[in-house]
Amino acid sequence: QVQLAESGGGSVQAGGSLRLSCSASGGASSLYVLGWHRQAPGKEREIVAAIYAGPTSTYYADSVKGRFTISRDLAKNLVYLRMNALVPEDTAEYYCAAKARGSSSWSYWGQGTQVNVYS
Repeated sequence: QVQLAESGGGSVQAGGSLRLSCSASGGASSLYVLGWHRQAPGKEREIVAAIYAGPTSTYYADSVKGRFTISRDLAKNLVYLRMNALVPEDTAEYYCAAKARGSSSWSYWGQGTQVNVYS
């Protein structure tokens, strides 16, 4: 059973940076896509960024392009989200999620990590 665990959230002033980490265990080699989603209070969960295996490609939501960078360490089964130039609108619970090979849905989710950006 795949398990995902996020870390690295916190509070930061607008313009600052944070790096989120997601550790995958329990069959992580079967994962085809890893992504970061976020949910702000009163809003729907939205995908922020995703990284695909073999060959590696990435996806970013328009709202974070140029500010966020997703990367993956296959050897350590880690996925990172580097967030620069943070704005208050980035405040949300951030979730790591994964799709298994052959699956069209995000099958696995972490518990989430809170990011607060204050002005």
